[in-house]
Amino acid sequence: MVNIELYRVFYTVAKCGSLTKAADELFISQPAVSQAIKQLESQLGTSLFNRTHRGMELSVQGGKLIFKQVEEALALLDAAENKLIELKTTASGTIRVGATDSIFSYILADKIVEFNEKYPAVRFELITGTTPETLMQLKENKCDIGFINLPVEDKDVNFTGTVYHLSDIFVASSKKYAALQDRQVNLKDLQEYPLLMIEANTVARRAFASFTQSLGINLSPDIEVANWDLMLKFARCGMGIGCLPREYAKKELESGELFEVDINPRLPVRGVGMALPKNVPVPFALREFIGLFN
Repeated sequence: MVNIELYRVFYTVAKCGSLTKAADELFISQPAVSQAIKQLESQLGTSLFNRTHRGMELSVQGGKLIFKQVEEALALLDAAENKLIELKTTASGTIRVGATDSIFSYILADKIVEFNEKYPAVRFELITGTTPETLMQLKENKCDIGFINLPVEDKDVNFTGTVYHLSDIFVASSKKYAALQDRQVNLKDLQEYPLLMIEANTVARRAFASFTQSLGINLSPDIEVANWDLMLKFARCGMGIGCLPREYAKKELESGELFEVDINPRLPVRGVGMALPKNVPVPFALREFIGLFN
């Protein structure tokens, strides 16, 4: 098969009509241009140019027959190369982000707004799901980046580290449980109160159960909820003492509607991690988005 660069030299000579001008445009020597043309003619088995006193003219039975197709082929190749370069250096296209509703609301929303202000041409596709669902989306290459509740292990995706820390606490209504505000409560004694907890099949709940069981404590919820917003609503209404990340209850804690129950021992800090599909190139726009979390 003919080296594509020989066709590029042919095209440049035809366009310039001169070996010297073509050499200048290609940044190579004139002998190198002349040798490339001879090599291409030899491989194609035909003369491509007529050498005249005016310069290089395309031969009727050679150069003129292939010039148009060569021009179109080189244009397609240049367009393909430019597209790859654009992916590496220009923020464009769509970033598919997978995460839970809470992670989108409390962690990612501000970052997405910040990124959009800098790169308005980039679109976001937000794919809501549980941490296991997000991991599956990554493995099936249905999302470009996932933000997941830790701890979790999965060798089929690339974890890039923790991007946010979550401090699980117990919160209670300032009106209903005011008596608990000024004293420390032993963790196991919380079973005396109605407890609100996230659903059992979540990473947060499994982490909580693992910690309490390691202490020989078994805390069972009176109400299980599907999301943190519902838990906050029930806690504000005094339906029970809720267990959730402090970071998700900032508004209610600052307003005084809820207070943090001082428990002993405190629950361990968890994290939100970032994960990417394995063996998939990371385009420029996604690299820039990842950079917001460093």
